Amino acid sequence: MDHRTIAAELLRAEATQTPIDTLTDTYPDLNVEDAYQIQLAQVDMQLKTGHKVVGKKIGLTSKGMQQLLGVNEPDYGHLFEHMLLMEGEPCRRDQLIWPRIEGELAFVLKDRLKGPGVNIADVYRATAGIMPAIEIVDSRIRDWKIKLPDTVADNGSSARFVLGSRMVPVEELDLRHIGMVLEKNGEMVNNGAGAAVWGHPAAAVAWLANKLAAYDIALEPGEIILSGAITAAVDANAGDVFTVSFHSLGTLNLKFI
Repeated sequence: MDHRTIAAELLRAEATQTPIDTLTDTYPDLNVEDAYQIQLAQVDMQLKTGHKVVGKKIGLTSKGMQQLLGVNEPDYGHLFEHMLLMEGEPCRRDQLIWPRIEGELAFVLKDRLKGPGVNIADVYRATAGIMPAIEIVDSRIRDWKIKLPDTVADNGSSARFVLGSRMVPVEELDLRHIGMVLEKNGEMVNNGAGAAVWGHPAAAVAWLANKLAAYDIALEPGEIILSGAITAAVDANAGDVFTVSFHSLGTLNLKFI
């Protein structure tokens, strides 16, 4: 199994909007460690073409999603500058394969975080503020038929993300109880609170810092960390308009064209 060959195949699928077969079917021996090496190979390829890492995303933070994939911890992916949509900028559906929308809390870091041993208090001290965010997830694996190694290899099924215009100091927010409502075309489709994210969104960020320590990677000042979906993801098609409203953080809109 060649990690860089699989990484190149995934990047090609993303660039051409042509999904590939489930990796764990094609490579039955593919494990999570292999998958993270494939993801890091993609990061290396992206950096060599001039892209820049601006943060990380955490996935599988809900117990329901973990049970669905038979795992007991989250996963993560890398965020690049070309994934960021400005607030008010539409998302082009034809650049994606099967996009889905998630509402999340974004941590903006002011200090470096590196595990092991990072805890919630460390995350609070290192955070400049919290911003409302929408993550657009997508899968380069056909029909979202994925197991944990598939989504990890596929950069955590990341695609695009949008940040709100307002950043609030973390100490002014009760992250566990902050409420969120997700609307699609004017109708509420999901709602939840921050505690749905690994029990506490800052605990998810601490998990990430500790997980990355195994690869000698730190969370750097200025990085944006998407802490995980508060509710289940919702399918998106051209013409759909999504509104995500957070208590104390404001509202964020996204249109697909």
